[in-house]
Amino acid sequence: MNPFRGIEGQPGAHGLLTRALRERRLASAYLFEGPSGVGKERTALALATHVVAGGDEALRRRVAEGNHPDVRIFRPRDEGSRNLPVEVIREEVLPVVQFAPFEAQATFLVFPEADVSFPENHPEAANAFLKTLEEPPKHVHFILLAERPDRLLVTTRSRCQRVRFAPLAPSILDRILAEAGIEPAARGPAIALAGGRADRALELARGSRVVDLLDLALEVDAAAQSKKPGDRLDRAETIRSADDLRLALEGIALYYRDLVVLASGMDASALSFASAADKLEARARATTAAAAAAREGKVRGAIEALERGANAQIVLEALLMDLARVPR
Repeated sequence: MNPFRGIEGQPGAHGLLTRALRERRLASAYLFEGPSGVGKERTALALATHVVAGGDEALRRRVAEGNHPDVRIFRPRDEGSRNLPVEVIREEVLPVVQFAPFEAQATFLVFPEADVSFPENHPEAANAFLKTLEEPPKHVHFILLAERPDRLLVTTRSRCQRVRFAPLAPSILDRILAEAGIEPAARGPAIALAGGRADRALELARGSRVVDLLDLALEVDAAAQSKKPGDRLDRAETIRSADDLRLALEGIALYYRDLVVLASGMDASALSFASAADKLEARARATTAAAAAAREGKVRGAIEALERGANAQIVLEALLMDLARVPR
């Protein structure tokens, strides 16, 4: 029986865990690290389900419904700083660790977003949790999930076996979106912008997010060609006020990547914004692949500058000026 059947795209992580199950040497603590939406939590629950329920369908349903006493999930708070108060760790987590399993032979404690629940910058909770990891009973297994494991205490990380979860391949994301009823025209840009995350791809593909991103990219490109400096300043402010600044810039970079495709003479089937092929082809005829690639590079450079903590207004105004300076 494959414990991880139906969870795609993680052969490395699943292979490691399958070997541990086969050899009966599960670690007392695992740190599943990688982007959200790639199967970390599903894998954690599948592992726990396999151990505590085996093939018993009734028990498996109880785990899935959150009603099995030997599989506990501790999520971050829904408000404020979201980190778990130290009282929760002392009053809810520690008692589970200290007592024998209620029904099964093992107890699993799963912490989605562990890097949010007890980050290094909240030392009281982080240190309280660390104590639970030091010498856990043999029947206890912790599974910490984290996008940013570097936010956990070094000593917490050192007590866990680290399991890397990779971004999902585009083919897997395409299948997930297709099964969710997403039209092909919306799937391409959503997949390209999702960073290998199924949750992100679904969010982008639904509603008008993709259309909005393309409209913004077209406006920015038009401003870059305008002879009015005010147009560029206006578009810089439009980008800065976006709900997700990085996503807005990634969408603009993807637009220029599509222009590279068309200006290079490649087939329109390779476009991410395939639904706007006519608009893209018209723009591609007025530029060159080299110019489009240069503009994409400018946008990528702006993203990197923002990641280093540069001032957004300065970066974006400079970006629009740089785009305008690239020869057509």
